[in-house]
Amino acid sequence: MSGCLASLTCVKAGKKKKNCFLCATVTTERPVQVKVVKVKKSDKGDFYKRQLAWELRDLTEVDAKDANKENPEFDLHFEKVYRWVASSTVEKNSFITCIWKLNQRYLRKKLEFVNVSPQLLEESVPSGESQSVSGGDEDALDEYQELSTREEQDIEGMMEVCEYAISNAEAFAEKLSRELQVLDGANIQSIMASEKQVNTLMQLLDEALGEVDTIEGKLSSYEEMLQSVKEQMDQISQSNRLIQLSSTNNVRLLDDITFLVNYMDLSKGHIRALQEGDLSSPKGIEACINASEALLQCMNVELRPGHDKLLAVKQQQHLFSELRDGFSRRLTNHLNNVFVHQGHDQSSSLTQHSVELTLPKHNVLHRDLLRYAKLMEWLKNTQREKYEGLTGTYVDYMTRLYEREIKDFFEVAKMKMAGTSKEGKKFATLPRKESALKQETESLHGSSGKLTGSTSSLNKLAVQGSSSRRSQSSSLLDMGNMSASDLDVADRTKFDKIFEQVLSELEPLCLAEQDFISKFFKLQQQGDGSDADGTGQARLPPAGEHRHSMSEKDVVRLMMNSIFHCIEIELNSLIALGDKMDSFHSLYMLVKMSHHVWTAENVDPASFLSTTLGNVLVTVKRNFDKCISSQIRQMEEVKISKKSKVGILPFVTGFEEFAQLAETIFRNAERRGDLDKAYVKLIRAVYMNVEKVANESVKTPRDVVLMENFHHIFSTLSRLKISCLETERREAKQKYSEHLQAYVITSLGQPLEKLNHFFEGVEARVAQGVREEEVSYQLAFNKQELRKVIKEYPGKEVKKGLDNLYRKVDKHLCEEENLLQVVWHSMQDEFIRQYKHFVGLIGRCYPGSGITMDFTIQDILEYFSSIAQSH
Repeated sequence: MSGCLASLTCVKAGKKKKNCFLCATVTTERPVQVKVVKVKKSDKGDFYKRQLAWELRDLTEVDAKDANKENPEFDLHFEKVYRWVASSTVEKNSFITCIWKLNQRYLRKKLEFVNVSPQLLEESVPSGESQSVSGGDEDALDEYQELSTREEQDIEGMMEVCEYAISNAEAFAEKLSRELQVLDGANIQSIMASEKQVNTLMQLLDEALGEVDTIEGKLSSYEEMLQSVKEQMDQISQSNRLIQLSSTNNVRLLDDITFLVNYMDLSKGHIRALQEGDLSSPKGIEACINASEALLQCMNVELRPGHDKLLAVKQQQHLFSELRDGFSRRLTNHLNNVFVHQGHDQSSSLTQHSVELTLPKHNVLHRDLLRYAKLMEWLKNTQREKYEGLTGTYVDYMTRLYEREIKDFFEVAKMKMAGTSKEGKKFATLPRKESALKQETESLHGSSGKLTGSTSSLNKLAVQGSSSRRSQSSSLLDMGNMSASDLDVADRTKFDKIFEQVLSELEPLCLAEQDFISKFFKLQQQGDGSDADGTGQARLPPAGEHRHSMSEKDVVRLMMNSIFHCIEIELNSLIALGDKMDSFHSLYMLVKMSHHVWTAENVDPASFLSTTLGNVLVTVKRNFDKCISSQIRQMEEVKISKKSKVGILPFVTGFEEFAQLAETIFRNAERRGDLDKAYVKLIRAVYMNVEKVANESVKTPRDVVLMENFHHIFSTLSRLKISCLETERREAKQKYSEHLQAYVITSLGQPLEKLNHFFEGVEARVAQGVREEEVSYQLAFNKQELRKVIKEYPGKEVKKGLDNLYRKVDKHLCEEENLLQVVWHSMQDEFIRQYKHFVGLIGRCYPGSGITMDFTIQDILEYFSSIAQSH
């Protein structure tokens, strides 16, 4: 249901004049909807109907055309612009004012009013401009209230009772007024009749007020009693708080006293052990360890706030400091004496070990000292300066001890290498299997003991690699086809065993000492310091200088460098001696040293042993490279005799010997790549110098020198099966075949020289364009000339010429390579090939002439066979 608030009579601009009504309506239901409706009178009757309707919220602009002049035209902008003409300017202004009020009341949206006078857009519009609006203006609209259904029914019932309610409204209104007065009088009489009851009610109210006062008095007395109780309860509560506080303080005091007694009290037994405990017996050491740990725990206890101000605590701390200082002095003096005595005791057994080419084992010393490991850890945590001083003392004494042992050990090794002692000769003549077995046993058991860690790891690797080590340690006695003397074989075998023995003795010694240092001095090598140099004699910092900036791994390496600084020097000296005795010793040393470096790196890549052996390996590799360079230089300096045949060159047989030796030594070796590179260098030098010697040869033809030497190289490489020289092996075979064929062709040109020249001329004529069947008409190549040439080579002459050729070839070839029959058989094949070629030319160029050779292929085979048998 909706009501019309404003309307105007208008027509659409620009169209045929036809009146209609434009109304602004508001619905009575909630939510309120405000619309602009176009209403048109029906043509058929006296009623109106709605044509179009627009929502007011869709209106964007109202254009009044002119704000100053009277103009009935205006525009409404909805989805498009609608132009209207009002019946008068007053109606237009009234309608625009109504639209503005509705927007302000219900929508409050931004609506543009263009060319509209500001007076029209005020809250109160002049009465002269307002039109008939159902329900009046906005105030009337606010006061309007719709009748409910019941009110409508009551009004209808009342109007039905009065027959003239509609025809005579004034009479009906007067009747209603009289009835209203009657009702008002009745109400007043009723009110006056109830005055007595009102008085009674007032009396009751007075009595109730009195009761309230009584109750308030009682409540006041109760409140005073409660206030007294409250004060008493407050006093009780205060007493309880004081009692609770006292109890809490007592508990805390008891807790603090218990804490100090438990953590700051050292038993008399511990004090006696720290002051007088025996540091020589196992029981005394165990008691001192327990006492020192208890003392450290008491000193490191974290005191609670205020404890450090207590006199008893200060006295206990002073006692602990005195006990710590006194025990650290006793411990330091005792261990210093142990180091000194141990160094003197070990010196007595040096001679016995040196004669046997073994290094003294320090397992007993390590086992005895490891009992003090926990005390050393305590000293490290409490007295750093004394700990470092003790470390320096141990390094000094052990450096002197190991230096004497190692130098004596290497002196005996050098004597045994040189064979200047009876023991050296005895060692050199030990059977291979017995010596290897003894060597493996000493290597496996030399580092045994109670120590664990890197030493035990090395033993595991040694057991796993025993088979490969035996193969690498094999001597030259297995090489029965070598041309070297038995003395050289024995010397190299002896050197191989001695060098392996030296390395096998050094490995467990270094690893056992490093493992002991890590455990005894509590240096567990957890740091990742950079690798030590490993050369020269490194010195520990002074005792007063703390090494907190260094990792524990660096400290271990520094101590090992100081103790074993002479190992690298002595090893280099031994290597120099071996290289001086025989340059081929560098092959043995390279294999042995590489294997031991590989073993050490698998245990600990950054250990002292791994670093030192790695440095020595560089020297060995350098000597190996010098050995290869020396052989190449000797090849280049070879001079051959001009009066004797060349044969197999000495550096070719030298390469064969080197390869046989190297293949035996490097079997299953880790540094096979170094040998392969050396092989390539050597074989290239061999090839180059064989070519050089062949070009300089006077007595022996060049092709023979190349054929024999490359055949020897090919045979050597095929027998040894060196994979990296497979290309060179094929090249040697190719060069041998090429020069064999070249020598055969060159040599066969002499027995049938005139026949060769004749048929060369025939082939030349054919090449110039002469037909083969017309060659016989050439004067120099007619049938008569052919018969004359063939007559010069009867069977006896051919056999005689072949016999002379055999003797000449025999003079050219050497006996070592045994290629005479191979060359002779190749010459037979080439001779038969030439024979068939000559017969074919005769058949093509001299057809039907009946000219044939004086001997057949069967005769040729008999000639070659008989000549070979006769010699």
